[in-house]
Amino acid sequence: MGGVSARERRENVIRAAIAEFAVAGYRGTTTAAIAERVGVTQPYLFRLFPDKKAIFVAALERSAEDTRLAFERAADGVEGGERARQAMADAYAQLISTRPETLLMQMQGYGTVAAAEVRGDELIGEVVRAGWMSIWETVHLSLGADAEKTASFFACGMLGNTLTAIGLPVNAGR
Repeated sequence: MGGVSARERRENVIRAAIAEFAVAGYRGTTTAAIAERVGVTQPYLFRLFPDKKAIFVAALERSAEDTRLAFERAADGVEGGERARQAMADAYAQLISTRPETLLMQMQGYGTVAAAEVRGDELIGEVVRAGWMSIWETVHLSLGADAEKTASFFACGMLGNTLTAIGLPVNAGR
């Protein structure tokens, strides 16, 4: 990876980790698989991140931020709550159709929270909740801070997420 900055390598590791964790989850993903996907050694991976959990946390944060940014960009400059809602829904559909690992990573995060907290590890839950709240706030403000519209948007979105994650078409929920 000559000529690539440490920041770019770190970004490459996060993207590779999202792809690996999205499919195999936290327990099923090895740092060897992430390192191999990026084309670095495991020791180099641990120069960028202290441990596997730190890589997982970075992947969770990036996945949530990618989603939040998709909503923010879609609603930027759009007038009217319904038009903003449709623009965000379309942007999200585009995101999960072109980068399904973004959705699957978030789903892995949701599933990991309870197991981590049973073991006394609060960090995963804190990261997942902070990511969720940043997405919520972006959507909420884009929909004119209307709690009912925001709740409806997320209810439909989570139904779509579930259907997508289990391999059914999004319109199967209608």
